[in-house]
Amino acid sequence: MNRIQKLFIEPKDKLIPFLTAGYPELDSTVELVCHAADAGADMIEIGIPFSDPQADGPVIQSSSKQALDNGMTLNIIFEQVTQIRKRTDVPLALMGYYNPILRMGHKTFLNHCVSAGVDGLILPDLPLEEATPFCELAKDKNISPILLVAPNTPDERIRKISELAGDLIYAVSILGITGNDLASKEALANYLNHVRKNSATPFIVGFGISTCEDVVWFNEHSDGAVVGSAIIKNMNGKTNPINATKLLIRKLKGIK
Repeated sequence: MNRIQKLFIEPKDKLIPFLTAGYPELDSTVELVCHAADAGADMIEIGIPFSDPQADGPVIQSSSKQALDNGMTLNIIFEQVTQIRKRTDVPLALMGYYNPILRMGHKTFLNHCVSAGVDGLILPDLPLEEATPFCELAKDKNISPILLVAPNTPDERIRKISELAGDLIYAVSILGITGNDLASKEALANYLNHVRKNSATPFIVGFGISTCEDVVWFNEHSDGAVVGSAIIKNMNGKTNPINATKLLIRKLKGIK
């Protein structure tokens, strides 16, 4: 059983911050992740910077560009995750697009994940119809493939996606990109109820979540809340982005 599977056995509120690997500096990742864990993050998404991040809004796109300009690569990410694993046991999921993984090769990429201590993979542009070979290989290596569903995903497709994922799925809260405004709470609750009824696994929710109140509300309707753009935006221009991130995570957790 990996760390993600263990985490979602427990019925408790969960905060999952997103951090772009290599942002704001190439060597920021290790300290940011470890301090986020210390601040109370239940699981952490580490974004793999990509030149064409289709699901990301301007804040995360900008952080990805800066990370790439800083020289971030997949191999450096694996080196950094290896360092992180020496300091914290928090569940870690890499969030990235399929092209760099395909280029590296499924087996090579997943072997690096295993060696570094990655627990899960979030792949927003890997469709159900093409996902089976990669997902089965990941599960064979005890890594959780975390597939996405959206407000317009039919109930039967939610079921199929969750069954293929096996451990956890990611419900996108809006039709659009990260950082956009949320729909009405009534519409969101209806959508998340459909996910709950049709998913064979626990599910987390992301996109547009930015306050402690949001985190509490989404945990009432799902198994965890992902905060990304608000965390990246909060560290922009800060003289101490690591401390600023730690303070925000504590605020999002409701810790004074």
